[in-house]
Amino acid sequence: MASFLISLAVLIIGYFTYGKIVDRIFDSQPERETPAISMEDGVDYMAMDWKKAFLIQFLNIAGLGPIFGAIAGALWGPSAFLWIVFGTIFAGGVHDYLSGMLSIRSGGASISEVIGENLGGTIRQIMRVFSIVLLVLVGTVFMTGPAMLLANLTPGFMGVNIWLVIILGYYFIATFLPVDKIIGKLYPIFGLALLIMALGVGGGLIFGDYNIPNIALNNLHPGELPMWPLLFVTIACGAISGFHSTQSPIMARCTTNEKEGRKIFYGAMVAEGIVALIWAAAAMTFFQGTGGLNEALATLGGPAGVVHEITGTMMGVVGGVLAMLGVIAAPITSGDTAFRSVRLTLSDIFGLEQKSIKNRLLLAIPIFIVGGALSQINFDALWRYFAWSNQTVAMVVLWAGAMWLAKRGKNHWIASIPAFFMTGVSSTYILYAPEGFQLPYSFSVTAGIIIAVVTMGIYIKKISSTHFEEEIMIKEAV
Repeated sequence: MASFLISLAVLIIGYFTYGKIVDRIFDSQPERETPAISMEDGVDYMAMDWKKAFLIQFLNIAGLGPIFGAIAGALWGPSAFLWIVFGTIFAGGVHDYLSGMLSIRSGGASISEVIGENLGGTIRQIMRVFSIVLLVLVGTVFMTGPAMLLANLTPGFMGVNIWLVIILGYYFIATFLPVDKIIGKLYPIFGLALLIMALGVGGGLIFGDYNIPNIALNNLHPGELPMWPLLFVTIACGAISGFHSTQSPIMARCTTNEKEGRKIFYGAMVAEGIVALIWAAAAMTFFQGTGGLNEALATLGGPAGVVHEITGTMMGVVGGVLAMLGVIAAPITSGDTAFRSVRLTLSDIFGLEQKSIKNRLLLAIPIFIVGGALSQINFDALWRYFAWSNQTVAMVVLWAGAMWLAKRGKNHWIASIPAFFMTGVSSTYILYAPEGFQLPYSFSVTAGIIIAVVTMGIYIKKISSTHFEEEIMIKEAV
């Protein structure tokens, strides 16, 4: 119990301390006009209260990630607490804050454009393709998953394809309409429900008859899978996730004051870390260890069944309703903003303003034709690549943020150190994983570390040998 309570306290303290340090290093400026004001278009760019923006950002980046990922990560035991806490504070919070604030400074630009501005045109082109594929994949899978769950609730009445059409129709409307019409009205409610569900489970753990295990560094995974790098990829949304950076520009276009960036972007990541911490603790405690959790995942139908069992026991009818809301509504809300992000990314690439209904239709219709076609494909194998691609995006965004800071003579280590760490994670994973090169574990670990060290060396050489002052002065004057 003590480790859980201390971890919870450290996350909260981290927001008020390290979050302020990151904000001070970035130098957010309250007097600086944001895109929500200077570029207001009534569709994607519009002023929004920070509390509403925080809840929308939280739901956009969370969905089921900090629940399902934390449950799967709990199989390694309470050592997962350390990754959630330190990953959130020093990696995920920095990643989300920088992706949101750099988007604000770049006129609400999509993350591929932000990366290109800092790492060059070649990386820009790669990340344009990479991010669009990632977002379409997220949107499609978060469409088919809920459709299958809903079809199970309406057997013989409404099948999977009917629900797919309904969800696809909702996606189109949510992607096409101005951000305040559906996202601005419904998402704060869903975000609050997700927080209430987590706090209810957390309260049940603390005040109920449960013995939350304390932190131990030994690997307790029933399948004896290695902790490095698998734990750091399995728990993504609860520690650091590249998907977040694709969502940050949505609220970057609605933030009215740069000083609100820490609350919206860093704050939402800390809130997600708290949710992940609670669910990791609940999963390994409720089923009395990692062995029991592993059995529950097999017999209850995966993480969704585990969520339903825990919430139903701890929170009764209310818990069951919230669990159903989370398992079905949360992925849908992540899916529609994924498609919205595709539209925004394409609009940046082709220079199409989105105030025009014609231009929005021009981008939205092809996106959903592709999404509808892909929903008929079995994604089991392809989806496994999401884990790696997700953390690879996070790695690149951190390097871009580090370069932005270095160019301005600011403390780049807040981004370059976690970027170095995530380079090791992503490199080792793709070399070792079944969906990767399937190389021997020891070789993969060594090679991953070497790749991270070489990348850091190239970065240090770049920032040491280049004079950025003139470039920055010209750009910021323009």
